[in-house]
Amino acid sequence: MNADVSKDRDRVLDELLQGPKYPDREFVRFGATFAEVYAMAGALHAKLLQQAKPGMLVCLATEDKAIVAAALLASLSGGPSLLLPYAFSTKVLAQMHRTTGFPVALADRTGDFPEGVKVIRPQAVGSAELTCASGHNAAEVELVQIFTGGTTGTPRIWSKTGRNLFGEGLFLAERFGVTTSDCILATIPPYHIYGLLYSIILPLVSGATVVDATPSFPEEIVRIAGDTGSTILASVPAHYRALRDREFPLRLAFSSAGMLDPADNAAFCRHNACGVVEVYGSTETGGIATRHRSRGEEFFTPFPTLDWRILNGCLAVRSPYISSSLPLDAEGFFTTGDRAEAMGQNEFALKGRADMVTKVGGKRVDLDEISLFLKKQSGVTDCVVLALPDSGGREHLIGALIQGENVDCDKIKRALAEVFEPYALPRRMKTVEWIPLTQNGKYDWQSIVRQLEK
Repeated sequence: MNADVSKDRDRVLDELLQGPKYPDREFVRFGATFAEVYAMAGALHAKLLQQAKPGMLVCLATEDKAIVAAALLASLSGGPSLLLPYAFSTKVLAQMHRTTGFPVALADRTGDFPEGVKVIRPQAVGSAELTCASGHNAAEVELVQIFTGGTTGTPRIWSKTGRNLFGEGLFLAERFGVTTSDCILATIPPYHIYGLLYSIILPLVSGATVVDATPSFPEEIVRIAGDTGSTILASVPAHYRALRDREFPLRLAFSSAGMLDPADNAAFCRHNACGVVEVYGSTETGGIATRHRSRGEEFFTPFPTLDWRILNGCLAVRSPYISSSLPLDAEGFFTTGDRAEAMGQNEFALKGRADMVTKVGGKRVDLDEISLFLKKQSGVTDCVVLALPDSGGREHLIGALIQGENVDCDKIKRALAEVFEPYALPRRMKTVEWIPLTQNGKYDWQSIVRQLEK
């Protein structure tokens, strides 16, 4: 992002703290107005500052979008940084407390928080004014720390500044023309980076309204979209698979948090004129690129606000949305774990994860190649292929969990044997009605491993 654009983004960010541009407009459909969100933010800011200590983190344990928005504004105006869990279970909250020692939690529920944690339940009281300290730089504020479980179950914490998150939100609003005429329905919760950007930050910077519910079942998604007059859907590949034959009165549909199957995309597009914009990125990098297959886009086009290159076969990015927790090279680039190939002047094709290449018996095996092959077999609607530790843990064996009806595993094994070398063949293969997913719509890797190890 060039310096002039960055300064303009920072100016808009400062203006956001001067008060709501559309005070009487609904922030939440059939719920809190922008003025009420700012009133809650002002009260929170004052209350948290009374208890604030240097480096203090406040756990944000709620899915209520008005509360999440108010907490973000309070943090942006100089309040303590927010800590976002990836789940609200007792186990996750305890793990996060051991890692960070957070003393305060904002919650609208009676959760089982660790001993000694003070729980605050926000209320919309007071004026719609936020007071910022003199010289306060909202763009540089560490706004949130996002606690993620990771595919291996090892927790990671990614720091995000006001510029990281609101800069991306402003870009998305401009790029896709999001305005006060829009109503956003998200099927991912607001404590997930994708949900946070599209259902909290995007409405705050654009004046759009957001639906407070986070539906996950197809009938529920369709009903709520109709009842609320939603114009924008932000969802995940697993939900688009279930929605492939449903019709929506949408003008925009986004998919992220995983690769959208081309067949699911095509089916959704046949019933909906808007098509699906696939957004590629991650918690730590922010958004990187988009692809709109219904417009003939076969490859991903990077955001114009960042720089990219291919390094050692993997995609590397230099972006204003990258977490400061990431290691950068001398030129400011972060190398992702995604294999990529440059296509044309300003596009790239994703070739799978670098960590999806493993070794079995000392020989290289590309797990993505096996997965793509399995998905083409009769009756298979989805599958996950992964490397499992063999006896002693020094070697790997390949496992495959297959979703579908009337799947003939023996026939699939014969087909695999005709294409792949013996060492690359899955030694554990199971069929299931549904592959386990997390609440964020991603594969639940721990549950998948448990099923394959039974």
